[in-house]
Amino acid sequence: MSNQAGPTVDVSCCLPLAERRVPAEAAAVLAPAFKALGDPVRLQLLSMIASAESGEICVCDLTPAFDLTGPTISHHLRTLREAGLVDAERRGTWVYYRARTGILRQLAALLTVAPAT
Repeated sequence: MSNQAGPTVDVSCCLPLAERRVPAEAAAVLAPAFKALGDPVRLQLLSMIASAESGEICVCDLTPAFDLTGPTISHHLRTLREAGLVDAERRGTWVYYRARTGILRQLAALLTVAPAT
């Protein structure tokens, strides 16, 4: 297992929804990321990965945080990888995960709402 670049989209695509229609190409790339985050376990996993002090976290630190089997956690992590939200790197017997901040910024920008006046 190595770093996976995952899907990418031009940052200019991601003006807030209220300001501009999302181009079809951008929607096709970003929709799987939103779908992946629609599961509570995956949302928690991404939160743990993104907030890790060193910028990465070992699967050995993720698994005990849930009352789920190892294969179930692996399935959720694979879904996050395939959606382009995290990168993974195998080191010996463990896999370390890092959030892909670029796509997280794109998702956040897309959902930005102007302050109420």
